[in-house]
Amino acid sequence: MPRYELITKSGFAAQAWRRYDNHAFAATDAVAPLLVQELAKACMSLPIAFLQQGDAFVPHAVQGLEAGRNLFVVNGTWVGPYTPAAYRGYPFALAQGDGDDLHLCIDMDSGLVGAGDGFDQPFFDDAGEAAQPVKDALNFLQQIHNNRAVTKRVCAALAAEDLFQPWPLKVQGPNGERRVDGLFRIDEARLNSLDADALARVQKAGGLPVAYCQLLSMGNIQTLGLIARKLEEVKNRMPEMSDQIDVDGILQRHKSSAPEQDLEPVENDNVVNIAADTGDFDLSAFVKPEKSD
Repeated sequence: MPRYELITKSGFAAQAWRRYDNHAFAATDAVAPLLVQELAKACMSLPIAFLQQGDAFVPHAVQGLEAGRNLFVVNGTWVGPYTPAAYRGYPFALAQGDGDDLHLCIDMDSGLVGAGDGFDQPFFDDAGEAAQPVKDALNFLQQIHNNRAVTKRVCAALAAEDLFQPWPLKVQGPNGERRVDGLFRIDEARLNSLDADALARVQKAGGLPVAYCQLLSMGNIQTLGLIARKLEEVKNRMPEMSDQIDVDGILQRHKSSAPEQDLEPVENDNVVNIAADTGDFDLSAFVKPEKSD
């Protein structure tokens, strides 16, 4: 778990930080929150679902099919084409102060805070003011905070029209089938049947792009099954190659070889197969080529 500490001049004037160079900190996140402003990019490669938090529904990237595992992080490398904004401010975070005050904090257990060689970003400049990269981090996180409020309002408008329904997702593994509970999707049939007044309310609130982005993204759930299968195949058959798996190459080959999809619904589109292939396979398709000297 992160251990965030408030950044103060007295506590951090003699320390520095460095930027993260891998995404190991996100390796156990099966989901990550998304903002409405990033859905158009996220939906092109990430499966998106809504999670219910109290009375609210919040869009999330679905990154794994079991708790504690992010399939888009392989050996510390983010292998998806898009990285959620929620990760891009790390190791910084905001803490709510009195009233509407927001204070910048940093994860002290990140390994990115210290003194001496390797820590090249000071928290404060020679004049005792926050260094520009720290100001930039604060500004970025404040934008995220403000955009979360917008996201909440848009999703509330969708909920007001009863447009969320459970996503009956199932995972097919070597030991049978199991459900993935807690995910919601847009009720496409209800969206298409809204009367003119209801549709106008959703459109005015900015809900239509959110609804269509989520629906468009659902096909990406099969990408998780593909990654899980190939990782398991290499792990089981060639464990010494596990740190050389070329997930990006796998995804590119899969994309280029995938048949054209028609508009007819696929009956088993809500079932994700993660059972590794037990037949012969070409190892060179799953590992990175060795670099020549």
